[in-house]
Amino acid sequence: MNMTTRSSELFTRVRTGMGGVIIGYRDIIEDLLIGLAAGGHILLEGVPGVAKTTLAKTFCELTGLKFKRVQFTQDLLPSDITGHYFFNQKKQEFEFRPGPIFANVVLADEINRAPSKTQSALLEAMEEKQVTVEGTTFKLNDPFLVIATINPIELEGVYTLPEAQLDRFMIKGRMDYLADEDELRLLEMKNGKWKDTKVIPLNEDIYGTLTKEIRTCRADASILRYIRDIVKETRRDPQVMLGASPRAGELILYASKASAILNGRDYVVPDDVKKVCRKMLPHRLTLSMDSELEGTTPYLVLERVLDRVEVVKA
Repeated sequence: MNMTTRSSELFTRVRTGMGGVIIGYRDIIEDLLIGLAAGGHILLEGVPGVAKTTLAKTFCELTGLKFKRVQFTQDLLPSDITGHYFFNQKKQEFEFRPGPIFANVVLADEINRAPSKTQSALLEAMEEKQVTVEGTTFKLNDPFLVIATINPIELEGVYTLPEAQLDRFMIKGRMDYLADEDELRLLEMKNGKWKDTKVIPLNEDIYGTLTKEIRTCRADASILRYIRDIVKETRRDPQVMLGASPRAGELILYASKASAILNGRDYVVPDDVKKVCRKMLPHRLTLSMDSELEGTTPYLVLERVLDRVEVVKA
């Protein structure tokens, strides 16, 4: 068995294992594995009740990763996330009490409910994989993955995520309502198992396998130029005020490699790039005011960009 089939086999096993608890959302499960393999963070958009929290928790139980959940509220403080020093009267000295950020996977539930000061507490952690508390820097766990959720229909008591923070998220996924057949399957599963469903962890070093294979995955010169041309074209589009950053191109490369190994290949093809771009670029594009008034969306702009840019063979 070669290395490429190993990742695709793990993808199948993870998807099967989560199927005992989660119905549907195969693409979101793949997004989580891409984020884990490529060292990126995930932003999930979806209305309440579509199992965003359950999906993240089940993913961690199955893969053996340490999971912490933070409910973001308007009165949440940065120290509630990073941790704080306290005076230990027994020892007569100050000690650091780690916050929930010290986990492998942190679910930032309804991240847009917290003010920007608290949201920014995640920026250093997401980019540098470390936090600084009162001048002391603490390294975070490896792997470290932030899964943040936002409710698209909330208009009151929420704050807009700044572009600098949106750019930290590798992928933005959307969890819509289930299809009719899937929703019926969900009810049938709950009718039979009630709430006794248990997740059996996979006794595999999933993170180690994915990171090992992604390093050996190949992307030739034509793929690199293709990614560059897509990113540059988003900046040239007349309907876009702010296009994708160089960081976006770098993350597209990593995510394309992750997509390739999860699909059983040790090389990247253009379809890998297109696939990840559809989840990685729309939230990074800021449209002009006129374009928004005309009803244009970043998703439509991206599709036109992908239609215009061609792969140039070496």
